[in-house]
Amino acid sequence: MESQTCAWALKHPLEQAYHDAEWGVPVFDDTTLFEFITLEGAQAGLSWITILKKRDGYRQAFEDYDLVKLSQQDQARAEEIIANYDVVKHRGKIASVFTNAQAALALIEEYGSLSNALWQFVDHKPKVNHWKEMSQVPVSTEESKALSKFLKKRGFKFVGETICYAFMQAVGMVDDHLVNCPMKGKAI
Repeated sequence: MESQTCAWALKHPLEQAYHDAEWGVPVFDDTTLFEFITLEGAQAGLSWITILKKRDGYRQAFEDYDLVKLSQQDQARAEEIIANYDVVKHRGKIASVFTNAQAALALIEEYGSLSNALWQFVDHKPKVNHWKEMSQVPVSTEESKALSKFLKKRGFKFVGETICYAFMQAVGMVDDHLVNCPMKGKAI
């Protein structure tokens, strides 16, 4: 079988670099997990390349995802971010980062880490799929539906089942590299 990078990553060099270095690599660090919750929520309705291009702006606007600092912010800070940072200018998505930070801190208190709370949905180990074509990759699964329900119940916003599945793929909870992708299985 000829080696072929996952098709979605071939449109832009930034996507290729992200695919090769990050996508599907298991992440257990709470700060990085929160960054991906934020970025996947911001991506809703937009292309991933739009978010990748704004990633540095997100890190600056959201203080490198310091949960304590973010949990203390309000609508005034959202307006400042809209005016001064290269992020998606959606008030709801921006404000959700602050409430999501509060909810994340509550999960850390309850589970010991955000990682423990999130990774329980795949029994704390990556689920490896064996797709041959991108058309086989689902947009949501029972696990992403359960994660979405769990997060919404805990006060998170912009965490629908499709967003949660994209999050699970991004942080390596799910390995959805195609079987002939050179990155298949390298991250685990």
